[in-house]
Amino acid sequence: MGRIVLVTGGAKSGKSAWAEARAEALAPSRIYVATAQAFDDEMEARIAEHLTRRGDGWSTVEEPRDLARVLDETDAQAPRLVDCLTLWLSNEMLAQDGDWRAGLEALKDALLRQAAPVILVTNEVGSGIVPDNALARQFQDAAGVVNQAVGAIADEVVLVVAGQALTIKGGAT
Repeated sequence: MGRIVLVTGGAKSGKSAWAEARAEALAPSRIYVATAQAFDDEMEARIAEHLTRRGDGWSTVEEPRDLARVLDETDAQAPRLVDCLTLWLSNEMLAQDGDWRAGLEALKDALLRQAAPVILVTNEVGSGIVPDNALARQFQDAAGVVNQAVGAIADEVVLVVAGQALTIKGGAT
């Protein structure tokens, strides 16, 4: 089984930059699995910022939903960085046929099959207040389920706060 690393933290905590640096330390070429979709100018700017920061050595696969397929197709090519699970979950929940629980099971199964390392970025949504609307509460609960499930099978779990990493489970090898 390949090394699975889950990187979590709040919005703009530095988790993506930390995960990118970790992936860059693994190999000269890496695969970035992007789950974001640019539906507006602000999201386009965020995606452009990530692309600029990454620079050379990265190839990008854009896949908003079928992470299991992409991981299986790219295994043994290079380390993969999935950014991010919370956007993936949003995509799953909002899709007409979206069964995020089935997607999570497929993702977990795929992660356990991987030979090459996989780093997954996710938002920690459990540290804030309970949202005031049903959809936001459903999302918060689902994100907690996803993070716990992936964290349970991960070899390493890292919390990034203010750009600083704290290892919660496992450790770098």
